[in-house]
Amino acid sequence: MPNEPVTETGCCARFDPAPWQDKEITWDKRRFVKDHVTSFLHIPLNMGAKVVKNMKTIEAAGAKSGIQLMLTDEKSLWGSDIYIDVAKDVPGAQMAEISGTFLTKVFEGPYNQAGVWAKEMVEYVKAKGKTLKKLYFSYTTCPHCAKAYGKNYVVLFAQI
Repeated sequence: MPNEPVTETGCCARFDPAPWQDKEITWDKRRFVKDHVTSFLHIPLNMGAKVVKNMKTIEAAGAKSGIQLMLTDEKSLWGSDIYIDVAKDVPGAQMAEISGTFLTKVFEGPYNQAGVWAKEMVEYVKAKGKTLKKLYFSYTTCPHCAKAYGKNYVVLFAQI
């Protein structure tokens, strides 16, 4: 039936926003596989291929994390760094550690709202009396899965 909700796509897990909404979390050397994505005006050109390649490497190493978490550092109009959460070091992959305290907020809507969400996150951090050091985006599902689930959640991580 065309209007039945999709339970799982087999690609990205269905995202539950509750654990990430309006939270303060602290990480101490949390491990990630790091890679670079080429973009054009912040539109990723090869993100899917990079995620698939890295996930195969992560799974082959038995390093898949218990949660599905990928952070994106939108460094410029022409590229971003992605960080995929892992349970342990992955041979053959570029590893990175992220430490710090973060405020998180969940947004829902089309990707072209990212600039609006970033501004809202800056105001949210200020309202908490904190200073923003760095902002990461966590795209919780691929575009295909977001469409299948009917929701496109993005979590912003504001390092304070």
